Amino acid sequence: MQKDLHSGRGSTVSRPLRSPTLFGELPPEVQARLRAEAPRRRFADGELVQQRGDAVGGFWLIERGQVRLGQFSHEGTFSAVSQLGPGDSFGELALLAARPRIVDGYAVGTTELLWIRAPAYEAALAGDPATMRSLLGALSAELQEFIDFAAMLQRGDARTRVAQFLANLARDRALPCCARMSQQDLAELVGTTRVTVGTVLARLEEEGAIRRGYREIEILDPNRLRALAR
Repeated sequence: MQKDLHSGRGSTVSRPLRSPTLFGELPPEVQARLRAEAPRRRFADGELVQQRGDAVGGFWLIERGQVRLGQFSHEGTFSAVSQLGPGDSFGELALLAARPRIVDGYAVGTTELLWIRAPAYEAALAGDPATMRSLLGALSAELQEFIDFAAMLQRGDARTRVAQFLANLARDRALPCCARMSQQDLAELVGTTRVTVGTVLARLEEEGAIRRGYREIEILDPNRLRALAR
């Protein structure tokens, strides 16, 4: 049976990195309490969730739908860095650093988010060394993967970038797993063109590593993808 790349809610995650989001590192009882206290907000397709420079008073947790993160240029074009789905959180780093947002984000489809307020989050962390160590471990893992991914983007050609990206998405997931995204989405996330991505995906399908569908990519063999990336 085909498995989604995210927890069985019928959505998806298109993250270049597979490190956990920081909310997921909290103990289950703390997560439940923060969810219960958080205001819920619905965003329409294409509606801005946050902008660079916004002040930080908390962070977002995705309940339904997807959020695409990146940066708008002065000309209005958008450079995507990730697309997150249900269960993912974003904005904790700005909160922990006490700095303004550095990425823009908008809803992809109708999206429901929970707003985790800073005071509630900070109270949950206070006096809990085990949770703090877990958060530090998650931050370290994410930084290591980011350095590795950034190096791969610099040295790799289009096939390398696409293959490694898809292999990362499938990490620790039951196979086959499905990444629901268009070729244009994937092109933006790996820094190439839609036409180039289409050519690369056709070759990866011939190699038996993936299977293409309408606005989705079924990942069949992550090990094969990693081998092709090398």
